[in-house]
Amino acid sequence: MTTEPFVIEQTYTAPVSKVWKAITDKDDMKQWYFDLAEFKPEVGFEFTFKGGKDEVEYLHVCKITEEIPNKKLKHSWKYAGFEGISYVTWELFDEGDTTRAKLTHEGLETFPQNNPDFAKENFVQGWTEITGRSLKEFVEK
Repeated sequence: MTTEPFVIEQTYTAPVSKVWKAITDKDDMKQWYFDLAEFKPEVGFEFTFKGGKDEVEYLHVCKITEEIPNKKLKHSWKYAGFEGISYVTWELFDEGDTTRAKLTHEGLETFPQNNPDFAKENFVQGWTEITGRSLKEFVEK
C-alpha cells in the first residue's frame, strides 16, 4: 500500500485573489465544488458536505487546520462513520497574470481499503476533474 499523497498542479489565467475567493467563499464554491451550508477559512472552523457517486452519498467532515490568506488553506477530510483521516492542502502561487495552484491530498491510505469508493484512483479522477475543469472554468470566466 502506498502512502504517497496525491498531488496535482494547475495554472489558471486569473489573479491569485480570485482563485483564493473561489476556494474560500461558500457562494463561489457552490458553483464549482460542493454546496456547503457554511464555510469560513479560519483555523478550527468545521464544515460538512455530502458527496459520492451513484446511489451512495458520504458525509464529509472537515476542519480547517491552517490558513494563510491568498497562499495556503489546509483542512482535514474524514467520512462520518468510517475510519481514517486525510488532509487537503491548497497552495496558491502568484505568477503575475496567472495563478499556479497545487493541491495535495494526503492520508488516503487511512480510509478503509476494502471500500472501492475510497480507492486512490477515485480521488485522482475527482481532483483532476475539479481542478482541471470545474475550478478552471469558474475562475477563468
